Amino acid sequence: MVAAANLVEVAALVGDTARATILAALMGGEALTSSELADLAHISRPTASEHLAKLLRARLIAVTTKRRNRYYRITSPLVARMLESIKAVAAIEVPPRHQPRSKAEERLLFARTCYDHLAGRLGVAIADALVAKGAVVLGEDGGEVTAAGADFFARFGADLTGKSGSRRIFCRPCLDWSERRYHLAGLVGAEICRRCLELGWLMRERGTRAVRVTAAGEVGLFEALGISFNHDNAAPRDPDCT
Repeated sequence: MVAAANLVEVAALVGDTARATILAALMGGEALTSSELADLAHISRPTASEHLAKLLRARLIAVTTKRRNRYYRITSPLVARMLESIKAVAAIEVPPRHQPRSKAEERLLFARTCYDHLAGRLGVAIADALVAKGAVVLGEDGGEVTAAGADFFARFGADLTGKSGSRRIFCRPCLDWSERRYHLAGLVGAEICRRCLELGWLMRERGTRAVRVTAAGEVGLFEALGISFNHDNAAPRDPDCT
C-alpha cells in the first residue's frame, strides 16, 4: 500500500503540465534558477516556487545555493530514466497528435541532451557507429565496452574510471523516444557528451535541451566515428553511405 501511494504521488507530480515542463527543462542536464524555470514554463515566479517546493519534497529535484541564486537540477540518473521512460511510452503507445513541427522541435529531434548523455538522431548515430566499430556491444538489458573500445575512448579523452564508490551504471542502452531505437547512457554516454561539449563539437541551445553540431564537430565526428551530415545539418547520414 505504501508503494502504491508513493507511485500515485510521483505520478501526480509529474502529471501536472507546469511541473512536467520544469522537469523537461532540467532534463537538459544544466542547473537552472526558479526565474529561468518560470519563464520556460510560462508561469509566474511565485507559482514556480510552489511547484519547485513540491518537487523538492518528493526528492525528484535538488537545489544548490550559490551566492544569491538557488539552482535546481534533477536529483539523480534514476529520476532522469523515469522521466525519459514516460516520454518513450507516450511517444510509442499514445496515438500521435498530427501537427506541423516547429524549428525548435526539429532541433530537439536532431540532437538533445537526455539528462547527461546525447539523444535524438545524433545520439542514435553515435551509438550505431560505436557498435559498428566494435567499440561497444549493446543488448536490451545492458552494454559493454570492448578492449578496442577502451583504446578508442582513451584516445578520445573520455574518463571511464568513474568515481570511487559510485553506483553509477557503466554502460547501458537508453530507448530514444523520438527515434524508437537505442542511444548510449550510463557513464559511457555521459563521457561522450561531456567530451563533445569540451572539444567544442557541440554547443548547447540556451533554454532548451537541444544541442547544435559546430563546424569543428562535423569534422571531428566524421574523423572519429565516420558520421557525416546533410548540408542543412538536420540529420546524420548512415556512416556506411557514400
